[in-house]
Amino acid sequence: LLRAFEGGKEVRLTWIPLPPNPPASNQIIANIIHSATGYHSRVIRFLNVAFDSSGDSLLAGDHQGNIYVFDLNGNRFKLVQRTMQACTALAFNLRRKTEFLVALADYSVKCFDTETQELVSWMRGHDSSVSSISVHGSGRYAITTSTDTAQLWDLDTFQRKRKLNVRQSVGIQQVSKEQLLKGKKNIPQEEVTSGRSEQPWKSTGSKIQTRLLKVQMNAPLENKENELPGGLNKKRLQALLKGYGEYPAKYRMFVWRSLLQLPENHLAFSRLIDKGTHSAFVNIQNEYPIKSRKLLRVLQRTLSALAHWSAIFGETPYIPLLAFPFVKLFQNNQLICFEVVATVVVNFCQHWFEYFPNPPVNILSMMENILAHHDKELLQHLIKYSVTSQVYAWPLLETLFSEVLTREEWLKVFDNIFSNHPSYFLMIVVAYIICSRAPLLLCNQSQDFEYFFHHRNNLDINTVIKRAYHLMETTPPDIHPQRVLDDFMPLTKGQYPVFNKYPKFVVDYQTRERERIRQDEIEYLRERQLVHELEAKAQEQKAEDEAFYRKQELLREAEEQRRKMVLEEEEKLSERRLAAVRRELKAKELQFLDASRRRLLKYQQDQRQMELKRLDDDIARKASMREQETAATVQDIEVRQMELESQRQLFEQHLIKDQETITQEMREEINDRQRKADLEDHIVQRWIETDREERQKAQMVAEENLAKAEQKCSDNEWRLQALYKLRQDDQGREKRYEEIAKLLHDNRVKEAELLKAMREAEEKKWEEVTWRKAQLEEEQKAAAAADEHRKQFLEDEMNDALELAEKLQREDGCFGEYVEYAVFLRISRLDIGIKVWIDQQKTNNVSNIKDKHRLNSFT
Repeated sequence: LLRAFEGGKEVRLTWIPLPPNPPASNQIIANIIHSATGYHSRVIRFLNVAFDSSGDSLLAGDHQGNIYVFDLNGNRFKLVQRTMQACTALAFNLRRKTEFLVALADYSVKCFDTETQELVSWMRGHDSSVSSISVHGSGRYAITTSTDTAQLWDLDTFQRKRKLNVRQSVGIQQVSKEQLLKGKKNIPQEEVTSGRSEQPWKSTGSKIQTRLLKVQMNAPLENKENELPGGLNKKRLQALLKGYGEYPAKYRMFVWRSLLQLPENHLAFSRLIDKGTHSAFVNIQNEYPIKSRKLLRVLQRTLSALAHWSAIFGETPYIPLLAFPFVKLFQNNQLICFEVVATVVVNFCQHWFEYFPNPPVNILSMMENILAHHDKELLQHLIKYSVTSQVYAWPLLETLFSEVLTREEWLKVFDNIFSNHPSYFLMIVVAYIICSRAPLLLCNQSQDFEYFFHHRNNLDINTVIKRAYHLMETTPPDIHPQRVLDDFMPLTKGQYPVFNKYPKFVVDYQTRERERIRQDEIEYLRERQLVHELEAKAQEQKAEDEAFYRKQELLREAEEQRRKMVLEEEEKLSERRLAAVRRELKAKELQFLDASRRRLLKYQQDQRQMELKRLDDDIARKASMREQETAATVQDIEVRQMELESQRQLFEQHLIKDQETITQEMREEINDRQRKADLEDHIVQRWIETDREERQKAQMVAEENLAKAEQKCSDNEWRLQALYKLRQDDQGREKRYEEIAKLLHDNRVKEAELLKAMREAEEKKWEEVTWRKAQLEEEQKAAAAADEHRKQFLEDEMNDALELAEKLQREDGCFGEYVEYAVFLRISRLDIGIKVWIDQQKTNNVSNIKDKHRLNSFT
């Protein structure tokens, strides 16, 4: 019992072996149940099965399109194809054992391979479901049958060869026991009774009409001898041939097959083909360069089959010329081609190989006797110019007229040759020579005779055929070829007959010589191949040596280049190391300088704070002393107001004297202030020049200059703060400290910010410098004008004082005290004016210094 279960995607097989005693005939050997289990159980039906030719494998198809192959010996099965539609017929006995045919519900027939599971071919042509597939015993042909047509397929090319339309009204007209259609089995019944036949499955016909056929027992024996396969009669065919001169082109191949009575031994021919290409025809393309590859392949297979059938054909040099016309004619059916050539060789080439390797001199002598009997003059002409039968008869025989006739003429000739006794073939050669007597009598050179019998000539082939029939009838029996040649004998069925009508020792000797030559050629080719291999190895070794030396040269160059690169890298590395050491030393130096600068700045800041504190103490002390002096002066003024008023004259005199002293002191003070201003201008000018030079140095020099500039800026700020402390009180001093601290903080922040924006703000700053310079020039001009005005004022005052002094000298000296008091008041007012002017100049100088400090910080 064989059961196949399909659950989901997993397929299992349970194989129960048969009992020891096999069952009797007509009993169940194995039961295959195909079902699927799951949520919805269902039964999957097997619709068709087919065994292979050996009976060891079974092919089964279900209604879902799944096709399984069962190995009955190996106890296993597998899914080989999913067609996705129900199969209506299967066939598994093809020539290629792994291929099978399956008819599907879409009316098509497909060929699959069980090993590769690929589609080999797809055949279409039916208009209804294919109910059966019948494969020929050779596996090369198949007939697919549906309800309306039956089609014959060539399984080598998968093309349709024939199509038979079946109609319901067609009945059986004749049943014969003979093998008319070359089938393996025939109908054994001699009588067919009328009645109703069993209706086939899925058949659209309802009845098959039959009628009784009677056997004719009084047929003549002559007709039985002349009857041919296919229901043809040789006498009737000969009469038809004499009437029309040729057979109809549509039925010529069928008539030839019937006349030659071809057995169509597929298995025997397959065994010959399976032996492969014969060694004598391996390089046939070199001797016969045929353009068509298919035709060359068919010729090679046919000649190889002939050589495997009989060794003589492998040694016969003209066998390709003899077989080529039939190969070209039957190139689509190699079996028929081989059997036609074999039949021609066996029947129409009798006694050709008795004198091998020489031409058949007996046959040629026979033809020469016939020519001498019918045209002695022509024979004497040929003998006169040493033209033997090997020149005028043998070229026509070995080529079967293929060189001297066209296709249509050749077909006509062989229509008559196949329809008559084998001796007719020799008669038609003699007839061709006799009908060509006129041009032959004009030839007087051997080359002309050779050319004539190897090329086409202007000759009526119908005349030649009629002359051949005339020669058959008029030739005496003692020289007639029919006396020597046997009657036509077809090839035997099943196995081809043994062909040994040739000198076996010669063929064996030539075979041995050919084998020896082949072995020598193989040895020579092997030695030449060895020499080529040695040369190739030498060339390869030479190329390898050259490549090695070239590689060594490249390696040496690469090594030199790498050495240079290493040296360059070492130099660069040493430079980088030196630069790194320099950077490290520079960084350490900068750190040391920065630490020193910070210590110096801190020391200077501490010193300035101490100085500012001391100045604050001095200012406070002086302020207290000034307040005390002011209070004492006020008291003195109040006490001595009357005295000063009374002593006005005296004071004026003293005032004039003191005015000169004060004027001199004022001039000295002004000169000191001017020298101080010049010194500051010189310092500023030197700072500008230093700044211009320092801008052109590197970043490190710029940082040093920046430190110096900061130092100078700090000095200037300290001076400004000192001057500011001298004239401001505690509240102003605290405010100025805050502004200075903010300015220092802003400068430190802007040092990092303005480095990035240096190029962007450079033009703006230079414009600002230009504007500041113009403003400074205006201030200087204003200061110069003020100095000039003040100088003029002092000169006027001095002149007035001098005039007043001179005037007072002339007056009484009692007013001395009054004059001193007036001079004191005048000096006090002048001192206050000078202080105000000094404060204004200091304020302007501080503003200019701050602007210069900002510009220096920006730079």
